[in-house]
Order: sequence, then C-alpha cells, then structure tokens
Amino acid sequence: MSRVVSKAEEMSTIGSFEGFQPVSLKQEGDDQTSETDQLSTEEGGPGTVSRPRQTSRSPSVTESALYPSPYHQPYISRKYFVTWPGPIETATEDLKGHIAKTSGEKIQGFWLLTEIDRWNNEKERILLVTDRTLLICKYDFIMLSCVQLQWIPLSAVYRICLGKFSFPTMSLDKRQGEGLRICWGSPEQQSLLSCWNPWSTEVPYATFTEHLMKYTSEKFLEICKSSGFRSKLVPAIQNAHRNSTGSGRGKGLMVLTEPVLIETYTGLMSFTGNCNKLGYSLARGSVGF
Repeated sequence: MSRVVSKAEEMSTIGSFEGFQPVSLKQEGDDQTSETDQLSTEEGGPGTVSRPRQTSRSPSVTESALYPSPYHQPYISRKYFVTWPGPIETATEDLKGHIAKTSGEKIQGFWLLTEIDRWNNEKERILLVTDRTLLICKYDFIMLSCVQLQWIPLSAVYRICLGKFSFPTMSLDKRQGEGLRICWGSPEQQSLLSCWNPWSTEVPYATFTEHLMKYTSEKFLEICKSSGFRSKLVPAIQNAHRNSTGSGRGKGLMVLTEPVLIETYTGLMSFTGNCNKLGYSLARGSVGF
C-alpha cells in the first residue's frame, strides 16, 4: 500500500508543474519587443496593430476558479481513497448485493455524507434509502469491505432537524456549517452507559453534514449533497408512516428548521481526530524509507 501512496504523491508532484509559465528569451537589441509580440506582428501583417498574446493559463486565476477550497485541490483529494477509481462503485455494488439477499427492498439512492457524532467526531458514511429502511454504513474504502451496517426503520423516524450547528456557550470545540439530524427515538430512553459510551450504537439519532470531497467531480457533487439525500428521505419516511401497520407514534414526520445542537465542551479528542481526519479512509504516507 505504501508503494501505491508513493505513486499518488509522485503523480501530484508532476501535476504541479502545469502551473509554470513559458519565459520568452530576448535577443540582443530587442529590449522592447518580446518573442510573443514578434509572432503577433508577423501574423497580423504590416499595418496591423498587434497585441501581446496572453497565456491562457494563469496560476492565480485557475486556482481561485477551480479550487476555492484546499480540499478541492487534486493532490489533497487524492489522499481520500473514496475519490480513487473504483472504491465508491465497489461499495454500492456490495450494498446492493446485501440488500438483495437480506430484504429485497427497492433501493432509492446512495449518498456519501459525513456523520457528526455527539462528541463532534467526523465519520465518513454511506447512506442508503429503501422503501422501508434507512441504512448507515461504515465502509472501509482501503480494504473495500463493509465494517458496520445500521438498519433504521423509516416508520420509526419521527423528526428531522435542519440548521446550523450550535454548541454550548462555554464549549471550546465548535464547528461551522449546517447539519441534518434524524431522530427515531427519545434521548430520555437512552441508558446512561450508552450515553457516555463513544462506541455505542444505541443512540436514537444521527447527525450528518456534506462530505469534504463534494466538489471534486460531478459524480461526487451529486452523491454528497445533503439536499438530495433529504429530498429522497422525507417522502420515503412519509410513505412508510402511511403504510405502517404497527402501533406507531401516530404523529407523522416533523421537519423542523432549527439549530443542531452538539453538546461538547472541551472536545480534545474530536479536535485531534478531526484535524488528522481519523474518521476517513485516508492515505497517510509511507512509514518506511
């Protein structure tokens, strides 16, 4: 694996030379006219007012137009294994096969989002919506295998909150941006042990935001949009509530626009983990020499 990462770094180094500009050499006695100006004069013919040709590729203009965020630059996006050719396609095929064998439900879409847990840790996740179920998948894009799969009945989801992240006033661990929280149970029903266990899967809600690699390509722009995920999830939940025969809540689905609260105060672990992107399948460089 270290050899593959080294190759990717080599490719990114070679790609960085594209930004260099050609330098025209002047001949003796040609202090005022550059080589580019001479070519323009020859093409325009006598009597033609020539203008120096401008190179079509300017480093500052190109980078500001194509890469407004450092996460969109090729040499950074290549560190994320999900952007490599093949992993996201393999993951979707694996999940399709698993759904076909277990439930046979109709799949309505796949999305790649970032989960924000109650400790403010970022976690790369694949979300899948079927006719009756929301699946949250922890997928290893390095080994191409599903590590954890959480099944949530859509008929149990009763509230969706949309809004900017908010934190307690004294919190030292804050983040910007907007989130989407899906609730399928009451926090009061959660045990004290699972509430303070960072590895617990009994938390009755999940919070998501858009993936960092959203703008790397058109494909990722489509599957990393939280608005696209929401547009499929809400009607699927409403249909599941209408078709539910069990003793449901009877209140239907509430979609609220309000701040999404993350109750962290010091956040030392999440600060360390998020700075190093420990929740992502990331190429972290070679260990040997």
